[in-house]
Amino acid sequence: MMERKGVAMMKGQTLTVLGPELKNGDRAPQFTCVDTKLNDYNLDKTRGKIRLIASVPSIDTTVCSKEALRFNDEAEKLDNPEVAWLVVSMDLPFAQKRFLDDEDARGLTIISDYRNASFGENWGVLIKDLRLLQRAVFVVDKNNVIRHAEYVRDVGEFPDFDAALKVVRELAGQERKAAA
Repeated sequence: MMERKGVAMMKGQTLTVLGPELKNGDRAPQFTCVDTKLNDYNLDKTRGKIRLIASVPSIDTTVCSKEALRFNDEAEKLDNPEVAWLVVSMDLPFAQKRFLDDEDARGLTIISDYRNASFGENWGVLIKDLRLLQRAVFVVDKNNVIRHAEYVRDVGEFPDFDAALKVVRELAGQERKAAA
C-alpha cells in the first residue's frame, strides 16, 4: 500500500496517509462501505449520477458535523435528483444514523468505511496513524471521472466549499441558475 508521509496534519502533528492521491481526470475507484442499515454500499449505488463525496474523520466532531450540514443544506437548495451527496467516515453506522436523525439531514447519504477501509485506501484518505479518514472532497461525474479533488491538509479545517459546489452546479447544468 502506497504511503504518503506528512500530507495530513492534526493538532500540529504530521500524519501518514495510505493510498494514491487522486486528481481531476482520474477514474473514480470502487469501494465497499456500509450504510446506516448495515447494507453494503458502493459507487454503483449512484451509477449515472453526479456525486459529491466528502470524507471526514468523525461525524461526531464539530468541524465534520458542520461540513456535513453545509453539504446537506446545499443538497436541499440544489434539489436535483441527478446529484448524490455522500459523506464517508470511519464512524459506526449507528452513530451516523443518530446524526442524520438528530439533524434531520435528509439530503445526505452517510456511509461507514469501518469494516475494511476500502474507501480510505482506494481514494487515498486513510490516515495510517489513526485509522481515520483525512478530510477531502471529491466531485465525480456521471461517467465516474473525478472532476474535483481536494485533500485538506489540516483535518481541523474546512474544505473549499465554493470550489466543490461550483463543479457540482456546472455538471448539473445549474451554474447559471445558482448565480441568478
